[in-house]
Amino acid sequence: GAAVGVAGLRQDQAGEVAVLELRGALRAGSRYVLQLGFQGRLEEDLDGLFLTRYTDRGHSSMLIASQMEPTYARRVYPCFDEPAMKATFNIRIIHDPSYVALSNMPAIDVSEVKDENGSLWTVTTFNTSLKMSTYLTAFVICDFDYVTRTERGNEIRIWARKEAVKNGYVDYALNITGQIFSFLEDILNVSYPLPKTDLVALPDFGAGGMENWGLIIFQEASLMNFPSDEFTRRKAMIALIVSHELGHQWFGNLVTMNWWNDLWLNEGLTSYFEYLGATFVEPKLSLDKIFYAHVVQPILREDSEIARSLSESEDNIKASFSLMFLFDNITYSKGASITWMLSSFLTEKLFIRALTSYLKEFSFSNANQDDLWTHIQMVVDAQDEVQLPAPVKQIMDSWTCQNGFPVLTLNLTTGTISQEQFFNKNNRKSTDSYNNTWIIPISWMRNGSSQPLTWLDKSSKIFPEMQISESEYDWILLNVNLSGYYRVNYDQINLKRLARLLESDPKAIPAVSRFQLIDDVFALTDFGYVPIETALELTKYLAREDELFVWNVVLLNLIPDNFESTLKNHEVYPLLKKYLLKRMLPIYHYYAGFIWQNIDALEDDYFAQLYLEKLLATVCWLGLQDCLDLSSELYAKWRGNPDYKIPFLIRRTVCCYGVAVGSDKEWNFAWEMYNRTDSVEEDDDILLYAMSCAKESWLLYRYLQYGLSDTLFSSNRTSVIISHVVTKDIGHRIAWEFVTENWPLLSQGYGNELLHDVLKVMGRFVKTDVQIEELQVFYNATLEEDEREAVTMLLESAKLENIERRKLLSKVAIWLENNVDD
Repeated sequence: GAAVGVAGLRQDQAGEVAVLELRGALRAGSRYVLQLGFQGRLEEDLDGLFLTRYTDRGHSSMLIASQMEPTYARRVYPCFDEPAMKATFNIRIIHDPSYVALSNMPAIDVSEVKDENGSLWTVTTFNTSLKMSTYLTAFVICDFDYVTRTERGNEIRIWARKEAVKNGYVDYALNITGQIFSFLEDILNVSYPLPKTDLVALPDFGAGGMENWGLIIFQEASLMNFPSDEFTRRKAMIALIVSHELGHQWFGNLVTMNWWNDLWLNEGLTSYFEYLGATFVEPKLSLDKIFYAHVVQPILREDSEIARSLSESEDNIKASFSLMFLFDNITYSKGASITWMLSSFLTEKLFIRALTSYLKEFSFSNANQDDLWTHIQMVVDAQDEVQLPAPVKQIMDSWTCQNGFPVLTLNLTTGTISQEQFFNKNNRKSTDSYNNTWIIPISWMRNGSSQPLTWLDKSSKIFPEMQISESEYDWILLNVNLSGYYRVNYDQINLKRLARLLESDPKAIPAVSRFQLIDDVFALTDFGYVPIETALELTKYLAREDELFVWNVVLLNLIPDNFESTLKNHEVYPLLKKYLLKRMLPIYHYYAGFIWQNIDALEDDYFAQLYLEKLLATVCWLGLQDCLDLSSELYAKWRGNPDYKIPFLIRRTVCCYGVAVGSDKEWNFAWEMYNRTDSVEEDDDILLYAMSCAKESWLLYRYLQYGLSDTLFSSNRTSVIISHVVTKDIGHRIAWEFVTENWPLLSQGYGNELLHDVLKVMGRFVKTDVQIEELQVFYNATLEEDEREAVTMLLESAKLENIERRKLLSKVAIWLENNVDD
């Protein structure tokens, strides 16, 4: 009962703590109430509690919103701002009567109060929250409109700018939100514990979405579908983001990681369910293809270069002040890929059963990775269909506690599979935390029929069932449907057989496995495991490949983005042209038919919407007349009638080649359209790019000159223009001369950032010491001492890369020369 006085309060900025000095001692086991008055600043920086300005129906407006994750709640109110310190919150907001106030819970009372000047304010009081972490508390004060519906007693409202609501831009999000909620409740067998959910679309927000319990905040672009948009691509993106944030209502909000080192328990599990939820509401999306294309393939590319494991020790993370670095692709995509693997070898039924048990035990509290393993182990022990080679913790820690991932090498003569960490042999860096062994589930097929799952738990092991006979029709495929998070390296015998099989009957290998086979072998080439010729052998069959999703991975490997001009200036180009066009014609003509006759028929072909542009751009770049005609004809149609819309799936390529094939008339039309006041940003970006495609040097030079003018361009556009021109085959020299001639002017506007961007691109064209010296002279004259060193290193490494690339391209050229007529 006795009060304890506070003698003083000081803030320790570095440790982000407030220290109270008391006048008396506190008694253990007693309850004390601490009351603090406090005030904070309202910034416009998108963290903590912030103010945002925007326009709606031509009027400028403002709103207040919050973003607390990971540690911004302490900026808004005094708290123990750690995920395991859960509490209930009573929130009351006093605001202007013309605005509405939203928070995690429903409002239970709205009243009025006068201030000392006699002005009237509204007081909105909210119901006491459930027990939750500070980073999930949320506030929005806005004058938005909303659309609403109720699903299983959960009132769902979607708030957005009045104009957007009136135009129906958030209707699609409203249609799917309730369905995804029900899907997650049913699959997880755990009810959603809140009576309402608000989704708010902010014109400006730092993240794609933030999962605050009951008040989910999105970047406007992530939630809006325009009724004119028949295409699945945009809907798919909205479905994925909404599904991700809804998944967090269970993983993260109901059960929260103990500390940020296990952030993947929030983000990895949710990123896995995001794909299940999205393909549930958009069944036309193929779950495995979209999961590999968006999640597994990009993270395998990235993970081999990053020195960080999925789950770090708590001390490691506590020592570093910046938690933001944990919100990366390792946490999200590697977390999701490992969850996918786990679900595959356990079976989905057992995996979900274990998750339900985990969610029920830790509801309204916190868990770490070991708690999840314990619940999976309990489920595994209670049945006898699925047998594991080791305890769940031992299997899974090998994937979450060490960096990188393994590559499996299969020798078919002996039936031996060995594993090692996949690393770049060209510049060796490997870590030995776990002696680099993983416990690896291997799904496999032989001659087209699936075999029982097997396990590799040592650095190498003999599998007698994988020895193959002399017959060339006897082949083996590992990691079928990419269910495991690793790469596979086959011996030459098997690769030859797989290459032959692809030529005679590509469909004998599932599409996802064709994608993986090609991606693996090119990655193995890049990292020095196999010669480039091995990878090229697998491309011979491509005339029979009708999946854009497989073609895209081929093109990314053969013609990496932005390397077109490097390739075009090399003797490999005419050979590549002959070899690839022969194989691309069937799929090109198939899709060109749709472009000519009825592009709307592709509205459900998600991969066409993602990858058709790359296919078309490559075919035009290889100089196929039909493709160039297609582009100039569609572009001419637009010139003849500015209200005609070039299909947006291919607009960038059509505009680029429309300008490239044309003369100054075509270029001037693009310029005129760019300067139209009613143009949308997406189209502006396309036109900025297209104008750099001109084939006449004087047009490019004039374009760069326009870029210098403040009246024609805002400053951030000038650097975009230069970086577009510098990547073109005739443009890089022109852009470089332009930058050096106009450096005094440019450096005032952009300083060294622009220089660095241009330099990175220029670096790709540095072939000789003379060129390096030329660049060096310029930099010595323009840069500060410390920057010169960084630049010199950049130039040296660019030169080495270019030497390596030329060696590689010469090998590719020799191989193509021998195979171009096959």
